[in-house]
Amino acid sequence: MAELIISGPAGRIEARYTPAEAPDAPIALILHPHPKAGGTMQDPVTITLFEMFAAHGFSTMRFNFRGVGRSQGQFDSGVAELSDAAYVLDHLESLSESPSQCWVAGSSFGAYICLQLLMRRPEIDGFIAVAPPANHYDLSFLAPCPASGILISGDKDIVAPPADIDRSLTKVRVQKGETIERATVAGANHFFQNKLEDLEKTASTYLKKRLKAFEKARKEAAKDA
Repeated sequence: MAELIISGPAGRIEARYTPAEAPDAPIALILHPHPKAGGTMQDPVTITLFEMFAAHGFSTMRFNFRGVGRSQGQFDSGVAELSDAAYVLDHLESLSESPSQCWVAGSSFGAYICLQLLMRRPEIDGFIAVAPPANHYDLSFLAPCPASGILISGDKDIVAPPADIDRSLTKVRVQKGETIERATVAGANHFFQNKLEDLEKTASTYLKKRLKAFEKARKEAAKDA
């Protein structure tokens, strides 16, 4: 794993990067929880997602939003943090020759920024949003959601209650051919304390299903060519 300093809109951005061996390996960007609540790229859920994607052959990057760790700048309530994420995604793409897929993932505030980024970057193929705070941020901006993904939460989450996520999803529209799946980890709170393995299993099961479908579609396309 490499430690990187990326030039961002507010100065340097501190990041960690694990490259895959294959030149056409898929890429994944992982976003951490709320900086004002102590969220950093060292957050256990963020690291769990980071390592999960790397284990599935992705070139994977996580970073500190502005004002966190060695990243310069000041917290901007999500507006400038979205800009940070876009800059880091640009950098991640520049490190890959020809990535076969592009994914984004995040936890809590990072999940919200992940979904915002999804709406602005057409190259994103999939997402994993963990405990998005639908009680604080309206998800109706996913109109329509341009890519398939999954929303995961814990059934004991009192910070971002699952009922609020489910209610927010009723306002979301999805592009034809895309789907948003929903999963709940039993006994997990907002931070998935003592439930990180269950979170990893849930996210991994979904990712493996998507990767299998992608490979099947790629083989069929090659056969028809």
